[in-house]
Amino acid sequence: MEKQFIITTAIENLNKYPGIKADWEDMPNKEMDGRIMIEFAGKKTKLNFQVKQELRQHQIDHLAKMALGHRPYMILARYIFPKIKDELRQKNIAYLEANGNMYLQDKGTIIWLEAQKPMQKEREKTGNRAFTKTGLKVVFLFLLNEDFINLPYREIAARAEVGLGNINYVMNGLKEMGFLIKLTKDRYKLNNKKELLDKWIAAYGERLKPALKIGTFRFLKDEDFTNWKKLPLRNSKTYWGGEPAGDLFTDYLRPAELTLYSTETRNDLIKNYRLLPDENGHVKAYQKFWNYDEVNDNVVPPLLVYADLINTNDRRCTETAQKIYDELLQNKL
Repeated sequence: MEKQFIITTAIENLNKYPGIKADWEDMPNKEMDGRIMIEFAGKKTKLNFQVKQELRQHQIDHLAKMALGHRPYMILARYIFPKIKDELRQKNIAYLEANGNMYLQDKGTIIWLEAQKPMQKEREKTGNRAFTKTGLKVVFLFLLNEDFINLPYREIAARAEVGLGNINYVMNGLKEMGFLIKLTKDRYKLNNKKELLDKWIAAYGERLKPALKIGTFRFLKDEDFTNWKKLPLRNSKTYWGGEPAGDLFTDYLRPAELTLYSTETRNDLIKNYRLLPDENGHVKAYQKFWNYDEVNDNVVPPLLVYADLINTNDRRCTETAQKIYDELLQNKL
């Protein structure tokens, strides 16, 4: 398991520093992954910790809440981006990377270790296809509706619009990563759904979404951008995603970029919405990649809106994403 690897590797590398002794133990707590004990300069510190495979900007506020509720608190991760580390230190959130780099402020003592090079993220095993372009479509379906996990493979493939032979690979991949657990002989459920969603969001932005891109455009008439809500999108063919969808769900965000997901062709989009191809334009169109919709009125599912907004790494977008998560997603995850 990835979590176990991160914990044991981090402890091992931390103990390589002269004068530091570290160990850890499990905790009977669903929110915490364990307790770490660190001894340095005659002082002993115990911290509750959580393990994250990846840390993203949008997780910082949640980590701050966890730190307040589970003091003393530390976050463990394989690798943490320098910008994220800066924010963690500003909020006085202790962290430990798998390579042994650490920040900890406790009882007037600060330990800040940055001597080790980052550990490279291991490539996913060849046999694990849960986060390939095809696998991401299947995982998205499961995140939309967990009941689909227990459908016949043929029906899962049809709903995800992928080849039947891919489903077994995806299911096995999710099992290997601890995201799918067996309840009975024929029934499964998702495990660590929030972590699965975070991993899906990162992989979607890096692998699947770029492959779906139809083009970048601008409107023939500038006022169409301002009046985007009045555009007559083709029912069941073209949907608002990203910032405009975030605005429609929350009435909180004024879009700076318009995102469309569509089954219409490039030429039809240009003709129907009076668009002009322009690589510097503020309208981006992507192929619609799902056929199960929880939402009508030409808006993509909230899960996809959340993903698109998180991947912008823009503060106003991540604030809107958090609103969508709190109001529409939290109870499902």
